[in-house]
Amino acid sequence: MRSFSHWTPRYIVARTRDQLYSRRNPDAPWLTPRATELLTTLLLPTDVGVEFGSGRSTAWLGSRVRHLTSVEHDEEWYAVVGARLKRQGVDNVDHLFAPKDVPSNRGGESEYAGILRHFAAESLDFVLVDGVYRDACARAALDRLRPGGLLVVDNVERFLPSTSRAPGARRPVQGPAGPVWSEVADALALWRRIWTSCGVWDTAIFVKP
Repeated sequence: MRSFSHWTPRYIVARTRDQLYSRRNPDAPWLTPRATELLTTLLLPTDVGVEFGSGRSTAWLGSRVRHLTSVEHDEEWYAVVGARLKRQGVDNVDHLFAPKDVPSNRGGESEYAGILRHFAAESLDFVLVDGVYRDACARAALDRLRPGGLLVVDNVERFLPSTSRAPGARRPVQGPAGPVWSEVADALALWRRIWTSCGVWDTAIFVKP
């Protein structure tokens, strides 16, 4: 049975604010507004990056960086986003379809997360993790990012512990969501962390030292 226990007055206000923001900014990524604002400044026109999970962010990122590789697992959604890129004339994005071909606990073996094997170590300026196999994608991104590179994890409250008030957020006593996320958390311990929340979900930006 679906639970609505998180529908507190605070959450209702946050959800309403988020819906208004989305309507007023129909081309903005499905990240927290604060994360989107920060990325507007942090991303450079010379940057090269990878996005796991295509969507509104794909054209938005493509218009701001030199080159983007975007990976999508849902074939119908892949076609929708591809048509949008073509319609908007965004031609610096390699939009790739990679199905969800292994169980979630074996994401490191997937074609999807394996896209990063095509990139040299420390060759990427950013990686956005917002699709399937998020733990495997985040882990694989660690050594592909250059020093100063950005690892952006959406819905991060589901996977890494925090004091966030977003529904379903993991508490420090719970620890990371599984062994791969534990590896990721250990690796990120010395990275600069910018954790943002809209009260509905969180987006974190980690900066590689």
